[in-house]
Amino acid sequence: MKKSLAFLSIAILFFNCDKLSELTKFDIEYSQRATIPASTGIDLPFDIFTPATETNSESEFESNDTRKDLIEEIRLTALELVLISPEDADFSFLESITIFISAEGLDEVQIASAADVSEMVGNTLLLDVSDMDLKEYIKKDSYSLRINTVTDEVLGTDHQIEINSTFFVDAKILGL
Repeated sequence: MKKSLAFLSIAILFFNCDKLSELTKFDIEYSQRATIPASTGIDLPFDIFTPATETNSESEFESNDTRKDLIEEIRLTALELVLISPEDADFSFLESITIFISAEGLDEVQIASAADVSEMVGNTLLLDVSDMDLKEYIKKDSYSLRINTVTDEVLGTDHQIEINSTFFVDAKILGL
């Protein structure tokens, strides 16, 4: 009887810890815009820099009942590009795209990419994301993105894209 009661107690404690642990996991989403300029050449890599994105991480953490010092990890789970203009365009003009993140005092690192983009049509492109812990970047006040692209056709007009990123945050339970 004591063994089964002990087992039941452990099972209830484990179940409650799992439920509590789920309460400290959440997503943070950011959206920003960039312009791929009209070009005169093809197959040449060029960089596009986004303005600094305010993370508002402290308020995001607070609204999810946690703090910066309790964050265990932050991972990019999705990075989607949406072609805003021109309206009738698609991403077939791209050969490849690579996105890097940087923040004050931290090295720039690659966070997402897509190759053979020209074979994909449509105005939405989901990139392959890296599986690295980006907590130090998101805990900063702001971060910037560098977009390295190679086009496989001449662009007659600027192409404006929206960059939607989703970061998964895992924080410690009650500071434990």
